[in-house]
Amino acid sequence: MTPLTDLGSAQYLGFAGGLYPNGKNSRPSAYEEAGVALGAAVRPVDRDGKPSFSGKIVTLCIGMSNASCEFSQFIRLADADARKNPNLLMIDAARNGADAIQIADPCGDYWMHLDRQLQRCEVTTAQVQVVWLKTALAHETRGFPENARLLQRELRSIVEFLRTKFPQLKLVYVSSRAYGGYSESDLSPEPIAYESAFAVKWLIEERINSPSPDRSIPWVSWGPYLWADGLTPRSDGLLWERSDFEPDGAHPSAQGALKVATKLFEFFETDPSAQHWFISRPR
Repeated sequence: MTPLTDLGSAQYLGFAGGLYPNGKNSRPSAYEEAGVALGAAVRPVDRDGKPSFSGKIVTLCIGMSNASCEFSQFIRLADADARKNPNLLMIDAARNGADAIQIADPCGDYWMHLDRQLQRCEVTTAQVQVVWLKTALAHETRGFPENARLLQRELRSIVEFLRTKFPQLKLVYVSSRAYGGYSESDLSPEPIAYESAFAVKWLIEERINSPSPDRSIPWVSWGPYLWADGLTPRSDGLLWERSDFEPDGAHPSAQGALKVATKLFEFFETDPSAQHWFISRPR
């Protein structure tokens, strides 16, 4: 298994690599421009979603327990950095045991959990403008590509519900699982963890190729791509050690969560669609 970022136009079981179409790791120019424009439109809003100098830019983490551990570390990392936009409020709304099928159910209790998180932070759904989504299928037994196609469908359902629930939502960044080769259970071991990235890739390609204008918002793109083949470094040096995971081999340790949090910070700091709202600029 070769990381999608290194696989390029080569194939895994008949399907090309790369994060974006045609084996590329960069977005098509028109899609990039759309994301940059929406990122530039993100601004502090009040509880009614109206622009306000003292308002908030709410960024939500939606997903499973791994995402919760990682985003909690990311919040601490970002809050300690003076460059972070002071109007930015990051909320961990991920939940232990919340797999993609549960999150995709608009009537499920995951969304009651999310509403409680918003209430706790004294913000409304009208203030949510950015989402980092990271989830997977639990205890998956299907082979490839059926497993990835199912996850793609669930991710699509989640994004469509997000558009309904958060009227100001502009940007959705999606990440797939990190390495699963140390897993001691059937909770997304390899090659399922690796193959989950194809679901994200296909979801985004679907959005890129859609001619329907009403599907352009929210704009959906990759967040940081986190998979590497254990101790084999990928081209940018990322690797996963056993100590990056808890004893079950599936959940990140504090060390592993910090590794993801750092990748997430670097992504928001440098991505053209995120720089405008993530980094504070002199007024």
